Amino acid sequence: MDLEARSLQPNVKAVLLAKLREYKSDLNNLKSEHKRLASANSNQAARDDLLESGMADAMSVSANQRGRLMMSTERLNESSDRIKESRRTMLETEELGVSILQDLHQQRQSLLHANDTVFLLLKKEQLHGVDDNISKSKKILTNMSRRMSRNKWIISSIIVVLIVAIALILYFKLSK
Repeated sequence: MDLEARSLQPNVKAVLLAKLREYKSDLNNLKSEHKRLASANSNQAARDDLLESGMADAMSVSANQRGRLMMSTERLNESSDRIKESRRTMLETEELGVSILQDLHQQRQSLLHANDTVFLLLKKEQLHGVDDNISKSKKILTNMSRRMSRNKWIISSIIVVLIVAIALILYFKLSK
């Protein structure tokens, strides 16, 4: 996405690069949150041992408190699983977006090459009927180029919407 954004016009490029930096910072924040939650899970066994020894010595921790602790542990594990699944989905979406952008770039190159070929034929041949066919071909290529650009924007918008949806889901799940 970074390479594609850098190849656009300067006025669009600045906006897209700013959004890309924002998304990268969001991704880094999510990674650090994931690491924090993962380290909390690794300390869970030590906490359980400490609680069990305290219960054996003092017999003051009730069954209700232990049940709440188990429920909290389960919720934490479920949250970690959701974060892992969301990250996997985000990576798959990003890979799909990159693949689509590469396909669009190849199609654009093909169209530009075809357009150059048409102009070379026009210079080489001076037949009267060829001019009409070339102008029709040029219109078709122009329309195809417009459709390609429109499809690229639609796909980019879908990717952005998916990333925002994932971020919102993570926000609401983690805020509870």
